[in-house]
Order: sequence, then structure tokens, then C-alpha cells
Amino acid sequence: MPSAFHSLLLPAIRNPKPSRRRGRGRGGSKRPKKTTKSKNRLADAAGGDATAFHLKTSARAGPGGVGSGRRGGGGCLVQPLGNLLLLGGGGNLRDAGLGALRPLPDDVLLDVLGLLAARDLARLSAASRALYVVASHDPLWRALVLDELGGDFAFSGSWRATYIAAASGGRAHLPPRGLEIRGFYSDYLFQSWLCANMEMRPEWLHRDTIDRRRGMSVEQFVSEFEEPNRPVLLEGCLESWPALQKWTREHLLKVSAGKEFAVGPVSMTLDRYLQYADNVQEERPLYLFDAKFTEKVPEMGRDYEVPAYFREDLFGVLGEERPDHRWVIIGPAGSGSSFHVDPNSTSAWNAVIKGAKKWVMFPPEVVPPGVHPSADGAEVTSPVSIMEWFMNFYGACKTWEKRPVECICQAGEVVFVPNGWWHLVINLEESIAITQNYVSRRNLLNVLDFLKRPNASELVSGTTDRVNLHDKFRNAIDMTYPGMIKQLELEAQQKAAARKKKVSFWESAVDANTGGFKFSF
Repeated sequence: MPSAFHSLLLPAIRNPKPSRRRGRGRGGSKRPKKTTKSKNRLADAAGGDATAFHLKTSARAGPGGVGSGRRGGGGCLVQPLGNLLLLGGGGNLRDAGLGALRPLPDDVLLDVLGLLAARDLARLSAASRALYVVASHDPLWRALVLDELGGDFAFSGSWRATYIAAASGGRAHLPPRGLEIRGFYSDYLFQSWLCANMEMRPEWLHRDTIDRRRGMSVEQFVSEFEEPNRPVLLEGCLESWPALQKWTREHLLKVSAGKEFAVGPVSMTLDRYLQYADNVQEERPLYLFDAKFTEKVPEMGRDYEVPAYFREDLFGVLGEERPDHRWVIIGPAGSGSSFHVDPNSTSAWNAVIKGAKKWVMFPPEVVPPGVHPSADGAEVTSPVSIMEWFMNFYGACKTWEKRPVECICQAGEVVFVPNGWWHLVINLEESIAITQNYVSRRNLLNVLDFLKRPNASELVSGTTDRVNLHDKFRNAIDMTYPGMIKQLELEAQQKAAARKKKVSFWESAVDANTGGFKFSF
């Protein structure tokens, strides 16, 4: 039995928090299933094909960071199924070593193992080489750490090692013995390892299709971008921010000492989070995303100001009852946000203070490939990780008539995200950013319509009073800005009437119901 697991099978050293039934996902949302698309590319990557994917120089063995599937050490315990067909003979260790669990697909098998306590998972790993590989899958141990320890952990290079260190009471222990395991083939497990260890491909970074502006007036911004609901990257509008010079690691650690920030499903002090971020290499790194940072560390709130383009924020009429609207965002390379639409039909701006971010954005009427929103918009199913989306879906966008808007936003730059736009963001290096969601008169009617939807209790976010938010907001607007809503509704009706008058010949000639021509005499 690997020595590091031995401590988990001894009498309990501490009393863990009561565990609940766990699936693979964390953070209160339903985790989507990993795609098994592009198996031939997985095989190419495993075989070192230069045209496939390039691994990071720090790529470690996996899953779980132990052992090797190749001579000479390094690499991955698991290889893609395509290699089994190419190499021939020998069979799949997975089939021989899983026993009665063999019929289960890998994703279902991991869901089942996610229900086990740590000791049971450790015992299972001693049953066979195949079960050792599966039970070493690091996301299983990530779930255990976050469930039982919350944010009070010292990351030790992998989630399994982190759990073992905590279960050992912090005492030194031998690392897991590296097992020489060969012949385990699984696209599902290999892709998880690959997404954690691969570099962004150059062709994923080259496209820059966003409008870039510097020194634009507020009036120009409104007429050219906010009114038509178009993204733009703004340069040179953060030069007065003290944060650009002050927000070094040392400064932030000093001013936030003892304060805990929201990190995924847990809360962590900044020093513990940075220790994690410096040593992690996983498919979905935890992301510091805190909505109360100015309350916890008031000095951080004084180190930036809202750019002039976004200062009309009508949600401000609600005072303390307004939904969450501003966040500090800190994360290592590879962390980020998968495709989503910003909450409550708001628009947003995102300012990079340190680092760089890759953005991919689709207009409201274009659902990104691989993303499947529910009919009522309450849930969105998408690939497990950002890297998986780039690997399996990014190329499909090249042939689309409405291609995504893309850019890399560097330190000192701001991206404007119009309401309703789908967007994905990935950090290309360690990054710090500020983002705020806001409501101006240009999207006030959209927000009011959103807040009064029948399923508002499921859709509205950032507030404890989801059901009554519409009435509170509308009444506050009427009191603070009498007649504004009626005026905006009148203008919207006039614009709709004007659009009908401008219908082109071809639009009038084509029957929208049949797709064919219609003739009127």
C-alpha cells in the first residue's frame, strides 16, 4: 500500500466535520459532464505529436501526481483510448482491475467514488492498480478538502497530499510511493490531466477583434457602444488609480491581514490563497472572487474609482439593498470564468490591475458552442473547464457567420461587457482585477423586465430579496427620477416603430414562416 495512504487507515486523529453526499462538482452548482470529443487529438497529445498540444514545463504526473505511465518517469498514469488501438495487445488495465465496477463509464464511476469518505477511498486504492489510479484522481480529494476543511488548509502541491497532511496533524510523512503503472486507458481521465497541464495554443491567443479606444468622450461611448450594446476595450482610463502601483503582493497581504475572502465555495485568507495559487496545477483552479472586499479592507476601495463611462449606476437608488455589484478578482494562470451572462441583465466593466486576461464574447442571440442554457435561463450547462472549451469547441467558431469578439486585456485596460453578452475569461498569468456591474438608462428597461420574470426567484442574484427586487427598484427610480421610466418606454416604442419602417426589400419579400418568397397583389 502506498505509504502516504497508510495514515488515513489509522484511528482518526481528529474529528472531521460531518460530510454530506458529494458529487464531483463543488460550490452549489451542478457540475456538467466532460466531453469525450476529439479522441484522436488526445492520442496525439499523449504521443508527443508536435502539431497537437504543448505541455507546461511544470507538468506533473497524474492523475494525483504520482507514478508514471512511461519509461523515464514523468507523464501521466492514464493514456487516451486511441493509444490502446495504436499500440495493440495487452488490453486495458482498467477493465481487468475494476471488478464489478467495470461497466460504469468513468464519469459515473467518479461520481460514485465522490460519495466515499477519505478512509474508504484510501482502502479502495489498495484493492488493485486500476482502482489506485481512479482513487488518486485529484478532484476527488479536492472535494474532501473543501468539504471538511473549508478554506483552512495549507496546499501541499496536490489535493490528496493536502488532505493527508491535514489528517496527519501536520506531521511530516513520506510522499506517496511512485508506482510504475502502465496500460490504463481512459479519455475521460486523460483529458482532465491534459487540460490541467497544457499550454494555451498560439492560435487561441492571436485573434483580437474587439474595438479599442483611447481618449473617447462619454458621449461617444454611449452612442457607439453602450446604446448599440457592443463591447469595447478602453485604454488609458485607469492612469489615476493608486491600485496600479500599490497593489503588489506585499501590500495586499499587509492591508488584508486576517481577513477572509470568498474563494469558490469557501473563504480563505489571502496568504493561504496565494500559497495555493503558487503551487496549484489543476483543470479548474479556485478563483478569489469577493463582493465585500471594500467592506473588509476599506483601503482597497479607496485605491480605485469608477471610470467616467460607467458612473451612471441606477441601482444605486437602492442604497444598502442593491444587489452585489463589485468584486475583486485574483487568480493564477489558467483560472477564470467559463461562459456566462452577467446577473440581473446588467452591463459590466472589468479593469485589469495586474496580469492579462483572454476574453471570448458572443452576442445575446448567439449561444456559444458547447453551452446549453435551459429554456428559462435558470441553468447553464457547459464544458467542465475553460481549457476543455478551447480544446474541443473554439475551432468551430471559425466558420460561424457571427464570430466571437475576442481580445487580450492587459494591465491598465478595461473591457466593457454589454448586457446579455455571453463571455468567457481566462487568466494568462497571475492576475488582479476589479469588476462592477451597473445599470444605466440605456439598459434600465431590460433590467426591469428581467426582474419581473415569473421565475425571478431563480434568476435574480446578489440579494436575499429576489421576489420583491423589481418593485423596490421601480419605486425607487420613480421617486428619485420621476418620469424617467415612462420617457424611456416612449423612446423604445418610437425606435421600434422606426425599425419597422426601415425593413429592407428582401426582408419584406421573404416569408419568415416558410423561408420562401411571398407575393402581394
